[in-house]
Amino acid sequence: MYLFCRVKVMPLEAPALPRPQSDAAALITRGVRRMLADRAIRTLVEVPLANGRRADVLGLAEDGSILIVEVKSSVADFQSDHKWPDYLEFCDSFHFAVAADFPQELIPAECGLIVADAFGAEILREAPLVKLAPARRKALTLRVALMGMQRLHRIEDPGREL
Repeated sequence: MYLFCRVKVMPLEAPALPRPQSDAAALITRGVRRMLADRAIRTLVEVPLANGRRADVLGLAEDGSILIVEVKSSVADFQSDHKWPDYLEFCDSFHFAVAADFPQELIPAECGLIVADAFGAEILREAPLVKLAPARRKALTLRVALMGMQRLHRIEDPGREL
């Protein structure tokens, strides 16, 4: 014999997920992620790296390649931030993403360039491809997979922290 009881479950609010630091950066990030998704590249935002830096957008393609996109919402944001070379050891390709009105000549020639808005993005300059060492790729891929699962768990079961 089975007993069924009706329990009213109160919805819990999911904890906030990482998001870009400004509304302008959030709009650029959204467009970049949409464009990358159209290319079968899955992304996470605000990804902590082993060197203490945090990638604005980290993408993982079906072939295992990893890209990082650094979002710059203004010239002041770009000029005050000189840490972008620290990301190069954690990706196969590195891009800056900016809004259409950003002076593109400021972006270093050795980096990819993406122009984005809230609805999409376009790669204006491809980034040079520099393959990661296999051990670094494996460690980073595992880290990203676990982080993605943890974030999904926080949405699906907001009352329980991992």
